[in-house]
Amino acid sequence: MWHSTALAATSLSEKNWLLVIIVILLGLQSVLIIGLQRSRLTNKQARLALCQSQKELEAKVRDRTESLHVTNDQLYQEIGRHEATELLLRETQEYLHSIINSMPSVIIGVTHRGFVTHWNAAATDKTGIDAATALGKHLGDIYPTLPVDGDIISETIEAGAPYLSQNIQDTIDGELHYSDLTIYPLIAAQAIGAVIRIDDVTLRVRVENMMIQNEKMLSLGELAAGMAHEINNPLSTILHGIQNIYRRISPTLATNQSTAKRHQITLQQLNAYLDDRHITQFLEDIREAGERSADIVTNMLDFSRTSSRSQQLFDLGHVVRHGVELLAAERVNLPAIELDIDPTLEKIVGCAAEIQQVLLNLVRNAAQALTESQRDAPLINIQVSQSDKYAIVRVSDNGPGIADEVARHIFEPFFTTKEIGQGTGLGLSVSYFIITEHHEGTIDVDSSEGEGTRFTIKLPKTTAQQDTPNSSKQVSELH
Repeated sequence: MWHSTALAATSLSEKNWLLVIIVILLGLQSVLIIGLQRSRLTNKQARLALCQSQKELEAKVRDRTESLHVTNDQLYQEIGRHEATELLLRETQEYLHSIINSMPSVIIGVTHRGFVTHWNAAATDKTGIDAATALGKHLGDIYPTLPVDGDIISETIEAGAPYLSQNIQDTIDGELHYSDLTIYPLIAAQAIGAVIRIDDVTLRVRVENMMIQNEKMLSLGELAAGMAHEINNPLSTILHGIQNIYRRISPTLATNQSTAKRHQITLQQLNAYLDDRHITQFLEDIREAGERSADIVTNMLDFSRTSSRSQQLFDLGHVVRHGVELLAAERVNLPAIELDIDPTLEKIVGCAAEIQQVLLNLVRNAAQALTESQRDAPLINIQVSQSDKYAIVRVSDNGPGIADEVARHIFEPFFTTKEIGQGTGLGLSVSYFIITEHHEGTIDVDSSEGEGTRFTIKLPKTTAQQDTPNSSKQVSELH
């Protein structure tokens, strides 16, 4: 029984343990279920959070992608605007270069140290140096004949005010040219420099001189005419009186002989007395002075009125040769004269006698200047050539030259550098009037002290090739 009781107790004990184990297992299962449930919930929450994060990330990616697209579009637009601006700037630069290169003025850009930054086409034509060679070089090295130096450029930049030099003289191909030079200070953010501009004003200066000369001629023409007429009357009386004196003391007239006999003298005695007292020489001096005055009056009248001579077709080369022959026949103290006449020279329309008068006047003046200067190997060169529109006569000498202040007045009436009684100051003014008014040409003087003088005459040409009936007669009158 104890055994059965022990068995029962053992069985009960086993059951208890089994219940405990079952309870433990159930507890563990519950814990596991709870853990699994919590893990599922956590996992679900994690998945939800992950989905939310994924959605947010996708939204951010979409936003970033859209923003990137917008940025790219803006960048493309900016690049397009930049390219358009660059193209516009390049076109503007090329357009400005075209404008500057099309200008006839020489345009040179330099730094404050004198290095070239710009060189236009006119500068290339002027110097023969292209822009590629000139850029970056010092101005004094590539343009040494420029009539300004680096100090003037620096002073102009520092002063901040333009510098101007007008009517700068330069001899090109034997002709005198004038130019204006202006320096503009250029102050920019990138650099400090200057722009040099050179303008050829030769035509303007010549026109101004011509206008001034024409005004002087017009104003003095009436004066010359009035003076000539006023002088002519008493002068005629003087010359007429001298002629009568010579007639009244001439032994060839019977009236003089009878009158002298009535006063118990002889004309031989009277003439001897006049010779001893040099009265005859005084009378001759009065006659010569009167004739010289008459020539002056004639020149003044020629100066004040238009030509009455008929203009015909004539050979300019023949007129020049004949003029030199006339000078040789006068037996004046002439230096050596060189003639250079174009053999193909065409005939021109004009008054041969007047052109010869101008030529003789120029050669006589040159000969006198050479004689007074006592130059070694004095020489006068007469060159006759032609262009498309003009026949050109140049009379040059290697004499002492003419000062600038004299050259400006050389064609003015009554202007002379000779001593009183040696010149009237009408020769060149009459020559100017003959060339400009009678023949519609030009006459210019180019001279520097110590370097000789050159007069240049331009006469309009005619297209006619045949001589006119009266032209040969007019030329023959020169002989």
